[in-house]
This record gives sequence, C-alpha cells and structure tokens, in this order.
Amino acid sequence: MAGMPPGAGALPAEWWERLAARLIEALVFGVFYYILFIALWGILRTVGVLEVFDGRLPGVFAWLVAGLGYACYDWRAHYRNGRTFGKAIMRIRLAPGDHPSRALLKRALVYPVPVMLIGIPVVNLLAGMLLFGVGLLILIDKPLERGPHDRLAGTRVVKDLR
Repeated sequence: MAGMPPGAGALPAEWWERLAARLIEALVFGVFYYILFIALWGILRTVGVLEVFDGRLPGVFAWLVAGLGYACYDWRAHYRNGRTFGKAIMRIRLAPGDHPSRALLKRALVYPVPVMLIGIPVVNLLAGMLLFGVGLLILIDKPLERGPHDRLAGTRVVKDLR
C-alpha cells in the first residue's frame, strides 16, 4: 500500500510508554553527562580556562558531547534493533519496515539537538519550548501518534507484542 506508514495495522505506543522509555534513557545519559561534566571541569580548571563564559564552558561542552553521543546511540540502536534499551524495557519499537540509515539518522538528530541546546544560556528556553512542542505533536497526531522526528524518517513507534 503506497502512502501508508510502516506498521499502519499495529497498535501505536501510548504517549506515556514513549515518555517512560525516554526517561529511562535520560537517567543513563544523565549519569554520563555528569561524569563528563566533572572531567571537563577538572581539565578546564587545570589549563586555566574554567572562567570562560562565566564558568559555563564545561556544562556546554558536556551537553554537546552527551547529546551527540545520544544521537549516535539512538541512530545505531534503531538501525540495528528497531529500538533503544528504553523502548525494549517498555516493550515498544519502531514499526517493522525498511528504515534507511539516512532517514534514521535524521530521526536521531531531531530529538537530541534541542536537548544539546538546553546547556546554552538564553537558547535553553527556546530548546525547552521545542521539546514541549515535539511531545505535544505526538499527543495530537491521531491515530498514528507520530512526532516530527517520526514523520521526517517515515517511522512509527508501536507496541511490541512479541
């Protein structure tokens, strides 16, 4: 059927399942961020540039590195398994289908880019509003419940009934 998104007959994942999966992953990547932040703080303090940008440089670098790491992880996990570890725990996955690597990379970059921007003063408000908008779009997109990242990649998150 041309024009039908992948998994059109499958049950869509509930919004709270998708949110719980992202929160599970956020806990793990949050720990990674704080370890990275402490390491960067120590390095920048040692070389004498800690006070650049009023001491915010370690946080901005840590957000950028952690965000890029999450984007790479998200792309690879969806490309190889159709789901991340958070989705596996919540028993949801990307709908079966042909997901080209480039489309999944676009999908992976749409979510963490606003998260990476949260570490930058002033821009963080806009990034937070963008993330809120992504979540809102998932809620109001009935019956497929796809966010902008899903639309961009032609994917859909569904319940994994296996």
